[in-house]
Amino acid sequence: MSGARGPAAGAGGGARELLIENLAEVATPRGSASLAGAAQGRVERIADGEILCRDGRIVFVGTAAERRACHGALPDTPRLDGRRGTAVPGFVDAHTHLPWSGSREMEFAQRLAGRSYQEIAAAGGGILSTVRSTRSADREAILAETLKRLGWMLACGTTTAEAKSGYGLSLADELKQLETIAVAARQQPVELVPTLLAAHEVPPEHRADRGRYLDLICEEIVPEVAARGLARYCDVFCEAGVFSVDESRRVLACGAAHGLAPRLHADEFADSGGAELAAELGARSADHLMAVSERGIAALAAKGITALLLPGTSFFLRKHVWAPARRLIDAGVPVALATDCNPGSSHTESLPTIAQLAVIELGLSVEEALVGLTLNAAATLDLAPEIGSLEPGKRADVVVLDAPNLFHLAYHYGVNPVRSVVKGGREVYRAGNLAPSFEPT
Repeated sequence: MSGARGPAAGAGGGARELLIENLAEVATPRGSASLAGAAQGRVERIADGEILCRDGRIVFVGTAAERRACHGALPDTPRLDGRRGTAVPGFVDAHTHLPWSGSREMEFAQRLAGRSYQEIAAAGGGILSTVRSTRSADREAILAETLKRLGWMLACGTTTAEAKSGYGLSLADELKQLETIAVAARQQPVELVPTLLAAHEVPPEHRADRGRYLDLICEEIVPEVAARGLARYCDVFCEAGVFSVDESRRVLACGAAHGLAPRLHADEFADSGGAELAAELGARSADHLMAVSERGIAALAAKGITALLLPGTSFFLRKHVWAPARRLIDAGVPVALATDCNPGSSHTESLPTIAQLAVIELGLSVEEALVGLTLNAAATLDLAPEIGSLEPGKRADVVVLDAPNLFHLAYHYGVNPVRSVVKGGREVYRAGNLAPSFEPT
């Protein structure tokens, strides 16, 4: 990318500009599609780099000398001083459960005392606990909690996030969650991509006739959500004891028929055949995969389906079982990373923490982790042509790390390394504060 050229100096007239300068390093993947195999670790690193943004897009990435040769001195262009930090693409969190109400810290304490996630769920806790609190909460309360989480996400460098429903499990309450996502998207800088996850669990009122709940999803919830334009994707928790492969196939096929592309929770606790179903249906991603089989890995590789790994879940549940990231990469499966932000199994908004877990526990290199947090994650949301890398023409979503080089993203653990966040060419977060340039719509 060094030497990439944008419009000639002085072009753009009254265009809104921002020059991110005085960087020790710019580190970014390149391209408009996911990277797999050996390419997963392909990151360009530009020493003493600069990034010029114009009207929300990147127009130049390269060295200061190259920028002066291409664009001149730019004496009137606003500057963001990188203070010898490292610029990377805005992080993309492609698997979250953001709009919920309540908390489950007592379940956390129970797990610390030796009870398993499945035992707690069987006793009425788990997902259904959050369903009860979310159903009983009003929209204003859910919105306030969601905005607080998004503030944490932004502070940790997330500029785009997928957000699932799935704690409503009724038509009215799924709509309530998805409408909350739409409102939250207008009130803060993080771009939100909504996903319908009505097939997250079978609610108590349908436990005696789960077929009726599947009918409700396919005949009422999916059509209404699609008609209102409240979701881009349809997801299912395909897992033993939750939804079978056949049930998941039915829900995802219904979603696709209504214009909602498939995503899939797959093979989290057991080899359920979820990875193979994701490959069969051309899902945007197969998520979790701690228990994926070699057959499942081969199916994902054959169809180019991204493995969206959530190491925070293994960590938070104390499973000591990690998704086979190295086997997936060696097989040619693109790997992305996400927080799985939720109140029960991964209560975090921090993608830098996920990067550290990916390097230390999954065995990824720092470069592979960066690609997983950016370009590959963006590809699962059909946004790789727009975001996920720092290249001319793409949206100017940039994170400046308080770090002399990329390796500190994982090397300096237990801290938030984010110094500044730029979204669409505007600084929207700086050192712990929402920057004044963001105006809610």
